[in-house]
Amino acid sequence: MKIALITGATSGIGKATAEIFAQHNIHLILCGRREDRLHELAQVLSKSVKTTTLTFDVSNREDVFKQIESLPDEWKNIDILVNNAGNAHGLASTDKAELADWEAMIDINVKGLMYVSKAVIPQMVERKTGHIVNLGSIAGKEVYPNGNAYCASKFAVDALNDGMRMDLVQYGIKVTAINPGLVETEFSLVRFKGDEEKAKNVYKGLTPLSAQDVAEVIYFAVSRPAHVNIADVMVLPTAQASATVVVRK
Repeated sequence: MKIALITGATSGIGKATAEIFAQHNIHLILCGRREDRLHELAQVLSKSVKTTTLTFDVSNREDVFKQIESLPDEWKNIDILVNNAGNAHGLASTDKAELADWEAMIDINVKGLMYVSKAVIPQMVERKTGHIVNLGSIAGKEVYPNGNAYCASKFAVDALNDGMRMDLVQYGIKVTAINPGLVETEFSLVRFKGDEEKAKNVYKGLTPLSAQDVAEVIYFAVSRPAHVNIADVMVLPTAQASATVVVRK
C-alpha cells in the first residue's frame, strides 16, 4: 500500500492530484486549511482508497510538526510527499507592493514547503525510500515585471528542489519539480484578492492548463519505475511559450 501526503488538497492542483492518486489506489493524507473541504473530499475519495485529513497552515511551523506527528502509526510511512500548497499575493511593482504580501508568499511558498518536508523526510531517510514532488512555477525559471517576491519564492523552490535531490539521492529518495505555466485554478482570484474580473482576464483569449492536466503529470512522475526519477518538468499551455510570451485570440 502506497501512502501520499498532499498539501493544499482542498482545491486546484492538490485536489486534482488527490483524485488521480485515488484512481490508482494510492492512499491519501489530505492536508489544508479548510477543514470542511478536506472532509468533503475525504468522504468522496474514501470510497476508493483509505483517507485521513490534517488541518493546518503550512506557514505555521509548530502546527505542521504537531499535526504530522499526530498521524497514527499506520499512516506514518509516507511514500509520496506532494508539496503543493502555495499562494501569490498581489501583482504590484517593487516600489508599490505591500510588505505583508511579500511575507505571506515567502512564509507559505518557501518556509511552508521546508517545514512539511522537514517533518516527513526523516522517515523516508530511515526507510531509504520515498518520493518528494515540489510544485514550482514558470515564475521560478523566469522573472517577469511585477513578479518580484512571488518569482523570488518560486526561484527558492527551484533551488530547494535541486538541493533536496542532491542531498537525498544517497538514500534512494526521488525528488521532482513540476513547474506549470498558466493554470486556471483559484490562484489568480487569490492573487487579485477576490477581484473576479481581473482573475478572468489572466486566461482571456487562450486555453490555459487545467488542474487535471498538471495532476496527470504529477502522477506520471510518481509512477515511473524505481530506477527512473523525473527531476524537473515545465508544463505550459500550447498558447504560452514563456512567462511573458502568450498568444491570445
